[in-house]
Amino acid sequence: ALRSTGLRKNDPRLNELMDNLREIHRNSNSDGGSPETQKLDRDTFRSVISANIVLISRAFRHQFIIPDFQGFTKHIEDFYWKCKSNTEGKVASYIPQLARMNPDYWGVSVCTIDGQRFSIGDISIPFTLQSCSKPLTYGIALEMLGSDVVHQYVGQEPSGRNFNELVLDHNKEPSSRDNISEGEKPHNPMINAGAILVCSLLKTLVKPEMTLAEKFDFTMNYFKRMAGGENLGFNNAVFLSEREAADRNYALGFYMREHKCYPEKTNLRECMDFYFQCCSMEANCDSMAVMAATLANGGICPITEEKVLTPDSVRDVLSLMHSCGMYDYSGQFAFKVGLPAKSGVCGGMLVVIPNVMGICSWSPPLDHMGNSCRGVPLDGTSLTLRCGVKKYGTVHCRSKSEADARKRKTYERKAGLESVSIGNRVYLTLKRSE
Repeated sequence: ALRSTGLRKNDPRLNELMDNLREIHRNSNSDGGSPETQKLDRDTFRSVISANIVLISRAFRHQFIIPDFQGFTKHIEDFYWKCKSNTEGKVASYIPQLARMNPDYWGVSVCTIDGQRFSIGDISIPFTLQSCSKPLTYGIALEMLGSDVVHQYVGQEPSGRNFNELVLDHNKEPSSRDNISEGEKPHNPMINAGAILVCSLLKTLVKPEMTLAEKFDFTMNYFKRMAGGENLGFNNAVFLSEREAADRNYALGFYMREHKCYPEKTNLRECMDFYFQCCSMEANCDSMAVMAATLANGGICPITEEKVLTPDSVRDVLSLMHSCGMYDYSGQFAFKVGLPAKSGVCGGMLVVIPNVMGICSWSPPLDHMGNSCRGVPLDGTSLTLRCGVKKYGTVHCRSKSEADARKRKTYERKAGLESVSIGNRVYLTLKRSE
């Protein structure tokens, strides 16, 4: 019954419930069945669920953000199979590990802000985060340093150029930062130059006493907290290949050093290695969906209820995902879908529906803009409509009855009146003086 509401038996919030069921099953000396299928009397059932009564009560009363979760997942399945037939695109080939990815891989995972979970397809196969790590490292930098410090070094503007182009934003007012023009900085944290700069901030300004190895552990632990402790690893082969094929990224790094973009005492070699390490972290669709849901939930992980990021940090992350997260397709995606999203050359794609859910899709074949050929259609308008999300849904043409009601309210305010509804009638009364 709980499974039909979207909760999984391995949900950390249900640990006490599952422990109680296993203990009762052990003590019953039953030869068959399982802890989940055993029959309990009323009093035993009450004692078993007592530790999780609030969560279970909300589930059975359909009080989660998606009340009809089975109906919703049916639509996800339909979209999944429709997108699976798409055979367009090519797998990224700039390093051999990505080039060897099976183009038939296709997985989708959903996690709501209440911890409702659904997955379909190749959801347990790990893939490297690549550019999907950029909003996460940016969020950590905001959390540790604050927005004012971070944006002294990196901007908030869409670049209008390729994600790895050798260009900085030179069109800002002078900064108070040591005679450096505020404009001489990467356009935003979602492109390579901006992400490299954010990594330099994490490496140099956040806990500067840490070694590179310790900073890697610190960042991975932060990612794991966002993922609720779910699958997260590191692909050393991808890291080594990224470092060997990094001419353009090194060019960006030296170009920014020429323009004095970095904080003082930045070690460029360690900064670049740290950037490649972040891109080489591995996750799967399930764990990435929880990360996206943490952003959708204002920085609180839905399945552990741990506050990982502050709402202010999440707001800034989602703002830049919305305007800059989809490479050269960012403007079109924002116009057509209107949701924060981030894609990567691994074929992964994160979509955040604020206050509703996080979605991760993964399919290696990419279109000419570097986005997943299967992921973009799935995470587009068709899915958002099923979630009840409408882009600028409050902006609409009013009917005559709505307009008349609006005029009446305006008149009442001007006349010092207020309306009181009793039954089907509306009475006008004089407002009491303050």
